[in-house]
Amino acid sequence: MNDKVLRLIDANFNRSREGLRVCEDIARFLLDSPELTKKFKAARHSVTGIIKDMPIKGFEGHMELIDFRDVIRDVGMASTKTSEMTRHGCRDIFIANIERAKESIRVLEEFLKLIDRKKSGALSRLRFRLYDMEKISIKQISSLNEDF
Repeated sequence: MNDKVLRLIDANFNRSREGLRVCEDIARFLLDSPELTKKFKAARHSVTGIIKDMPIKGFEGHMELIDFRDVIRDVGMASTKTSEMTRHGCRDIFIANIERAKESIRVLEEFLKLIDRKKSGALSRLRFRLYDMEKISIKQISSLNEDF
């Protein structure tokens, strides 16, 4: 497997889990929703399970992906958009992070087609579950009386 593809998988693996964790914490601490908290946590663990069990010769799981990181030479590190630095409440934070999770899962879905179509399909199903979770979460967040 090409090192650059594994680097891309590592970046999107991290991005998806980070975004899902923020959504999970919003469901847990701001929405007080055991159901949504459980669903976001399960989604995060699903991504971990899919990456952990990738069928690549000599690949022992997601920790080996760290070997393919190159943060110093990452050409995307310098690009910080103003929109990424601005949030107007927990709804904006949720939307930014659910989008981050969906987009990175889509990237993983596409690149895992090169490795394992079943895992790619599992990511596709997860992405569609996130669409439903997003809709439910946005409705609940919108009903909050935000003071922050």
